[in-house]
Amino acid sequence: MYSELKRTIEQAWDDRTRLADDSVAAAVRQVVELVDKGVLRTAEPLDPETGEWRVNEWVKKAVILYFPIQPMRKMEAGELEWYDKMELKHGYDRLGVRVVPHAVARYGAYIAPGAILMPSYVNIGAYVDTGTMVDTWATVGSCAQIGRHVHLSGGVGIGGVLEPVQAAPVIVEDHCFIGSRSIVVEGAHIGREAVLGSNTVITGSTHIIDVTGDEPVEYRGYVPPRSVIVPGSYRKRFPAGEYDVACALIIGRRKASTDKKTSLNDALRDFGVSA
Repeated sequence: MYSELKRTIEQAWDDRTRLADDSVAAAVRQVVELVDKGVLRTAEPLDPETGEWRVNEWVKKAVILYFPIQPMRKMEAGELEWYDKMELKHGYDRLGVRVVPHAVARYGAYIAPGAILMPSYVNIGAYVDTGTMVDTWATVGSCAQIGRHVHLSGGVGIGGVLEPVQAAPVIVEDHCFIGSRSIVVEGAHIGREAVLGSNTVITGSTHIIDVTGDEPVEYRGYVPPRSVIVPGSYRKRFPAGEYDVACALIIGRRKASTDKKTSLNDALRDFGVSA
């Protein structure tokens, strides 16, 4: 369906001089417009059961190519002034999105109907699905994929990624609860209905240790569905001695019998953990 657009983007990626052609620049803008509307995604789920996703590299390339074709300009709002080349997202009333001052989303980010943006920031290429709350001072980085009915609590940092184009973005699947001041970066993947306690840090290399069984089970860059996670540490020997190194601990699973909306907080309370 988009084979011609894809071909044009790939050719421009290999030869940036093509961006001087108005038709090529128009193709780049068309892709970004489709991303802004949620028709195209920089990454998309292939199988909800297995949690398999695909990175759409050519779409990410279009987002990157959008930067050099945009002119710098001054933007003003009363006494406030900015100087940038990216447009902001507009028309939230038509989109059915609640946006509280001073929330900002860049054009090229998809915000689904029913989403709520408290004073927060959503970058280009990101996808925020319906019913999701991006709470106060939370940030959603470029190309990050946030599922349905997710709660990103106050001060949460969801990392972005544009290059390398083959790199997977951060993925937070449906019905997750990310506790305040938590950080999820480096393409980490949070499985559906998972709960992260406050100040949890998940990177691509974080040791995520399931301590619910007789023996620890370790994951890297992936939080299994329905996991309840808290910050932890483990001892590691260095030339100068042994020190505590940060990790994340899976201390339980969300109860299937509990309603999703209430269990986001209840799942943490069940294990004596703050949100």
